[in-house]
Amino acid sequence: MPKFNNRFIDQLPADPSRAAGTRQVEGAAYSFVEPTPVAAPRLLGWSNEMAAELGIDKPASGSAWLKALAGNELLPGMQPYAMAYGGHQFGHWAGQLGDGRAIALGEMLGESGKSWELQLKGAGPTPYSRTADGRAVLRSSLREFICSEAMHHLGVPTTRALSLVTTGDLVVRDMFYDGRPAAEPGAIVCRVAPSFIRFGNFQLPASRGDVQLLTQLVEYTIREHFPELDAKDPQSVLQWFTVVCERTAKMVVDWQCYGFVHGVMNTDNMSIHGLTIDYGPYGWLEPFDPGWTPNTTDAQGRRYSFGNQPGIAHWNLAQLGSALMLLGQDAELMQAALDSYRTVFDALYEQRFAAKLGIKDAKQAAPLLESLFSWIQQTETDYCLLFRNLAAALECDDPLEALAPAFYKPEEVTAELRGTITSWLNDWRAADDRPVADRQKEMNAANPLYVPRNYLAQQAIEAAERGDNSELETLLAVLKRPFEEQPGMERYAQRRPEWARDKAGCSALSCSS
Repeated sequence: MPKFNNRFIDQLPADPSRAAGTRQVEGAAYSFVEPTPVAAPRLLGWSNEMAAELGIDKPASGSAWLKALAGNELLPGMQPYAMAYGGHQFGHWAGQLGDGRAIALGEMLGESGKSWELQLKGAGPTPYSRTADGRAVLRSSLREFICSEAMHHLGVPTTRALSLVTTGDLVVRDMFYDGRPAAEPGAIVCRVAPSFIRFGNFQLPASRGDVQLLTQLVEYTIREHFPELDAKDPQSVLQWFTVVCERTAKMVVDWQCYGFVHGVMNTDNMSIHGLTIDYGPYGWLEPFDPGWTPNTTDAQGRRYSFGNQPGIAHWNLAQLGSALMLLGQDAELMQAALDSYRTVFDALYEQRFAAKLGIKDAKQAAPLLESLFSWIQQTETDYCLLFRNLAAALECDDPLEALAPAFYKPEEVTAELRGTITSWLNDWRAADDRPVADRQKEMNAANPLYVPRNYLAQQAIEAAERGDNSELETLLAVLKRPFEEQPGMERYAQRRPEWARDKAGCSALSCSS
C-alpha cells in the first residue's frame, strides 16, 4: 500500500468550509476538495523512473491506482486538497488565485525516503476555480507530461510527471480566444514534486496583512523542505530567502543554456524549490530571437520573452522578498540576499556557456559568446542545433558546412555574413588549445541534440487524438537521452520544418488549456 505523509495539511490551517463553489479563502493555506470523477479513464503516458521512486507499478485498466490517477477513487491515506495562493500576473497583482484545476492527492514517501506531493491537474473545480471548469484538455496535458520529463533528463530542475490519463470526456476550450470554442478530449496529468509551494503562497497572506498565516507558512516551509536550515534561528528567514534566490538563478541559467522559454513567469508560477513549474504556453527557442515568446497572450508586451527571463526571475524574487518583509526582516540584509541571485546567475552563466563553446577560460569565452549572439540574429539560426554542431566544426575543413543544418534559410547567408562567421570560427577555434576530442566531449555534454520542440509535441498530440500512442512513446524514449546520438532518430534532431512555422501548437500558444 502507498505510504502517505501529509505534512502540509497536518501542520497548516485549513479552510473551514467544504461547500461547493468558488469563494475567497482567508486565514487558511488550503481547502479540502475531492476530484470530480470522469467517464472512461485510460492510461496514455507513464514515467517508469518516477513510478520506481514512488514504488508504484504501472496500473492496469480498471485498477485502483488508475482510478485514483483519474480522480475517480481515493486510496487509503489520500487526503485531497487545493492550495490557496495569490500572485502577480504580467506584472500586476491579481489577488487570490489558488489551485483552480489542480488537486493534490497527498504527500507520498518514496523508496529513497523522500517525500513527494502528488497532484492531479485537470481533476475538476475547486474553491479557486473562479469561472473555470477545473478541467484540462489532452493537448496541454500531453505537452506538460512530455516537457517535465524531458527537462528532468536534461538535468533542469523541474516538477515531474507520473502519469497522463485521458478521461473519456470532452472539454470545451476557445484555443485562440477568438470566440470559436470547440470540444476537445480531456485529460489529467499527475504531477509530482517535493511540494508545489510557490512565491504566491506567501504573497497572498502578506497582501492581507495576515502575519500569523504567513509566519506559519514560512516556518513550515523551512522546517519541512529546507532541513539544512535551523527554523529556530532568528536569521532563518533570511537564509531561506537566500537559498531560494540562488536556486532560482541556477534554474534560469539552465533555461537560457538550453533555449527554454517558460512563457508565463507569473509569481504564482515560481517554485520555492527552484523548480520549473506549470508548463503552459512554453516553447523552445528555434530561430534565435531574444524577444521571442511562445505565449500569444504576451505577444504585444513580450514581458516573458527569452531574453527577459533572467530579469523577470529577479523581479519575482523581489516580490517574494517584499512579502517576507512583513515578518520584520532587515531591509539591507534582504537586499543582499536578493543580490545573490545576480551573483550566482552571472558566475554560472559564464561557466555554462564557456562549456557550451568548449573553452576552458570563461572570461575568454565571454566576448566570443557576445559576438556569436550578434551574428546568429542576422539570419534565422536554430539555437540548439548551432551549439550542438559547433563541436563538429572544430575539425571540419569547412566549418561553415558543419553549421549548415542550423540555418533555416541557407540562401540568405550572404557573403558578408559568411565572412563574419568564418572570422568568428577562426577566433573561436584558437581560443582553447586543448585537444579537439577533449573540447568536443565537453561541448556534446553541454549541448543537447534532442529537445521537446513544439512541433514534435504537436505531432504526438495529433497522433494521440487519433488513438495512436506510438509517437508519444517514441518521443519520450528519445528525450531520455538528450545528449547522445541515437541512430534512426535523426528526425527528432532537426530544425523546425517550414510547415510548422505558423501551425497552431508548433510555434506560439495561448494560455488556454
